[in-house]
Amino acid sequence: MGDPIIAIIGRPNVGKSRLFNRLLGQRKAIVEDIPGITRDRNYGQCEFLGCSLKVVDTGGLDLRPEGKLLSGVMAQTRHALEESDLLLFLMDGREGLTPADQEIVQLLRKSTTPVFYVVNKIDGLRDEARLYDFHRLGMETLYPISAEHGMGVAELLEAAVRSLPSAEEALSKNPETCPRIAVVGRPNVGKSTLVNTLLGEQRLLTSSEPGTTRDAIDTMVEYRKQKYLFIDTAGLRRRGRVERGVEQFSFSRTLESLERCDLALLLLDGSEGIVDQDTKIAGQILRRGRGCILLVNKWDLLTRKPEAQARVRASLLRHFVFVSHAPALFCSALSQKAVPGIYQLIQKVMEATRRRITTGQLNKFLQDVMQKKAIPSFRGRPVRIYYFTQVKTRPPLFVAFTNKPRGIPPAYRRYLENQLRRTFGFDGVSIQIRFRQKR
Repeated sequence: MGDPIIAIIGRPNVGKSRLFNRLLGQRKAIVEDIPGITRDRNYGQCEFLGCSLKVVDTGGLDLRPEGKLLSGVMAQTRHALEESDLLLFLMDGREGLTPADQEIVQLLRKSTTPVFYVVNKIDGLRDEARLYDFHRLGMETLYPISAEHGMGVAELLEAAVRSLPSAEEALSKNPETCPRIAVVGRPNVGKSTLVNTLLGEQRLLTSSEPGTTRDAIDTMVEYRKQKYLFIDTAGLRRRGRVERGVEQFSFSRTLESLERCDLALLLLDGSEGIVDQDTKIAGQILRRGRGCILLVNKWDLLTRKPEAQARVRASLLRHFVFVSHAPALFCSALSQKAVPGIYQLIQKVMEATRRRITTGQLNKFLQDVMQKKAIPSFRGRPVRIYYFTQVKTRPPLFVAFTNKPRGIPPAYRRYLENQLRRTFGFDGVSIQIRFRQKR
């Protein structure tokens, strides 16, 4: 069986060849702002997350070709449609939705080949409002990208690859697709001990002396045929107490680990209780948009002290109000009994991080929550949210189109976020909602 074939299709001059070059990582197709540059099918090989793919650049799709040359281009494109395992239908975000796009969509609705609907030339957050027009197509998921600058292309390709049955085995074996979990916390709370317990062997050096771990150590662990990459980090002390040299290096390496992880296990010392530095570390996790799980370690020392348990639970609720979405587990890093519960939470948060909610579900959700609680008026005028859509995963990003973006008060923003979590199960995940002016 050959490599899966992904064809890039769309009207002339929407950026197909530019996306083709971006996926291949080289300038193979000629790119000009002139319709009709690409006429024949152009094939290239693409490697992504351990999967080998064949990508096809096609000529502009014109359902009413005039002349022999354009008819030939159309025939080449139709051949690509027939042989492909997946189609990327590209539209121009700057031009907006055109009648030609709508005609092509009608054709694609009859196709049995999976289609990803992609809006090109969305070059940044300021361009998100351009997506509103394309939602008239009724597609549940749109993929905003910039083929020129690369924004959104990796997410599009990952979603496309994951939808291909032939790629499942390669993805499961590729370390780059494994959940990346940073184990963070204050010095000497048991981070290396926890990783050793999850690994089932004494791989990392542990000691009762703070500062034993100096660098961020990557450890691959396999649990129930799923691989996980754990990053053991140096303890994070208050900035004012971080000494120059090795400790300062360790501090920066730990922050780098938060940048490259999918979620963080924040280890807390149950025997000492929650301190301010714990909440500051949680703030670092939240600031980077990473998933978060709270692990209260050394719980075995408190099992016979109900009053101590009650004190720690109350302290947890009081100190972590701003990350109340993060699930908490009380455990001992030394005990194998904690392992199944930790992996269960990791899997739950990772699934939520990758979760994509359809536009139809989101707009029904919006209607329900606005009926329960209306948006207060702004300067004497009503505030309306017309449309709600998800534009990104890992972490989930939602965009709401409204007549008054500044008219959505902070309390109502928190209300929407809390309702999103409750309705769609975004426990442990940092989600963002951006409000955009409807044009």
